[in-house]
Amino acid sequence: MPDLLLELFSEEIPARMQRKAADDLKKLITNGLVDAGLTYEGARAFATPRRLTLVVSGCTASSPDIREERKGPRVGAPEKALAGFLRGAGLSSIDEATIQSDPKKGDFYVAVINKPGRKAEDIIAGLVPETIRKFPWPKSQKWGVAGEGALRWVRPLHSIVCTFGIDAEAPEVITFDVDGIVTGNTTEGHRFHGKERFDVKRFDDYEAGLKARKVILDLDERKDIILNDAKTLAFAQGLELVEDGGLLEEVGGLVEWPVVLMGSFDEEFLDMPDEVIQTSIREHQKCFVLKDQKTGKLANKFVLVSNLIAPDDGATIVAGNEKVVRARLSDAKFFWETDLKTGLETRLYKLDNMVFHEKLGTQTERVERLIALSSALAPLVGADADKAARAAKLAKADLVSDMVFEFPELQGLMGRYYALAQDEDASVAEAIEMHYKPQGPSDELPSNPVAASVALADKLDLLTGFWAIDEKPTGSKDPFALRRAALGVIRILEDNNIRLSLFDVFKTARPDFTQGRDLMGFFADRLSVHLKDKGARHDLIDAVFGLGNQDDVLMISKRVEALGEFLSSEDGTNLLAGYRRATNILRAEEKKSGETYNGQVEGAHLDAAEEIALAAAIDTARSAAVEAVEKEDFEAAMSALAALRAPVDAFMIEVHVNDERAEVRENRLKMLNQIRETTRTVADFSKISG
Repeated sequence: MPDLLLELFSEEIPARMQRKAADDLKKLITNGLVDAGLTYEGARAFATPRRLTLVVSGCTASSPDIREERKGPRVGAPEKALAGFLRGAGLSSIDEATIQSDPKKGDFYVAVINKPGRKAEDIIAGLVPETIRKFPWPKSQKWGVAGEGALRWVRPLHSIVCTFGIDAEAPEVITFDVDGIVTGNTTEGHRFHGKERFDVKRFDDYEAGLKARKVILDLDERKDIILNDAKTLAFAQGLELVEDGGLLEEVGGLVEWPVVLMGSFDEEFLDMPDEVIQTSIREHQKCFVLKDQKTGKLANKFVLVSNLIAPDDGATIVAGNEKVVRARLSDAKFFWETDLKTGLETRLYKLDNMVFHEKLGTQTERVERLIALSSALAPLVGADADKAARAAKLAKADLVSDMVFEFPELQGLMGRYYALAQDEDASVAEAIEMHYKPQGPSDELPSNPVAASVALADKLDLLTGFWAIDEKPTGSKDPFALRRAALGVIRILEDNNIRLSLFDVFKTARPDFTQGRDLMGFFADRLSVHLKDKGARHDLIDAVFGLGNQDDVLMISKRVEALGEFLSSEDGTNLLAGYRRATNILRAEEKKSGETYNGQVEGAHLDAAEEIALAAAIDTARSAAVEAVEKEDFEAAMSALAALRAPVDAFMIEVHVNDERAEVRENRLKMLNQIRETTRTVADFSKISG
């Protein structure tokens, strides 16, 4: 079966766009082939700084013939209806249609449309240009003479290779023109080491031809080379590479033929925090830092990746990088020393001029809210209120430091370093760094109580603030990361075993807050997602929320966990079955009579031994379950409910609920209602499926 080879050769594609662009090319072309009626065996996409490549193997040579019957109007229908039918079916006369009979609807016209299959070459010749013109680059512009060309591409597109066929020695070039760029079967290799163009026949010789001309097509292969060579180079000098996955991905997209080299910088810069050195070298020069194998301390060495095989073994390249690194580290050292001299508290006045949000005030106003809320939360999380207030006061001060202005990603961390340097309490310094966390589902969490109180205050102020001004997430849009903030609150409360009422905290954060129910619904959605990710059943989550007024994250999580364990046991399964039988009878009677059976069971109307036993069991189980829930012992509450299993089973088997005696019948219905209400001490069993 024929194979398709497509290469789009251009000027340098930004590294951050390459992997997605390759995936998009694969998706758009293969989906287009399938939509056109072609099938294929496999597809692979590749990206280098100067090319996107796609190979589709085992493609069918043509799409199948299609026979379609299109039903038309009844025989004798108005001329207007007939004309529309002919036009839609592509017929010139009604005589070209056939007549079919329907026993109910009578005779009607049918157009038989035969669509012959299309050659794969013709489909590709139409699909690829359309894909190129509509390619979803995050950023693109028109390229051509004086930038006025019709084609929008991320960088100027120079050539297109498009070959297709079974004959590996002489595949056919699919010819088409994209705004003056005509397809062919030639490409070129490395910008410096393989610039001459060469012929392409099939993917194997294309890939081999590129490698011979110093281009490694596969991004992941380039990354492996960089990582392995960097580790080897470091190990030879008693050092260890500080791995950085994001930087490795980026550097892999900057080179077509990676050459790993090592440079150094002055030891005096090691007086700065490791993160400052690493960030400066990574952001400015895209280089990796190294640490000593024995001490684990950062070394005054770095690894750089060149795209060039230099005649002097890279000495000039290393020297150039060292010069830039030295200058950048000198800048960072100046920022570090200046910030240390200035301190955190003396910078707070600058927050007056930093707007947090036009409707929510300045950072200074936000800090004032954080101080108040952190102080209020402190006793609830076991923190010292004065230390929580102090940490909240200084939490945003590093935003106006020179270092964070240069490297915003160091916010919080630099605040911690500066706080320790000015002899702040260690828990205060830790809270300054950790109050931004967690930044994602796998990020570390604040663990000390002071840090937890400030982190919770930061996120709850954010959520109540944006809810108050009606700036809520919509669909996939969440510009203020409010989903992340809610999940952060949930994870902090769970991880630190913190109990608190979110409704109360909303009011503490903003006394005039009126959207507590809506915001709690948002938290419920986030908590549901979080618990499902941990393996909890969605119906059990619904069963706990079905109780209403649930605003204690820790208790909700514990209820769901205990309920899941209970229902996986034989007692839980059987009690659920008995509950359903009881509530089905009760609901039917409530619907029929229009009454509810909420009263107390009267002992005088208890007749059968099974109902006497059940009434006693309900009283015992309800009291035990309520007491256990008050103690937050949900396992004990479930055990109390488990005691109902046998008496409920016996009652449902031996006792006829709809007794002829009205008072007995009503009493038994009240007993069924008590079964329902007793289970509601832990969850709404009506929400449980299965």
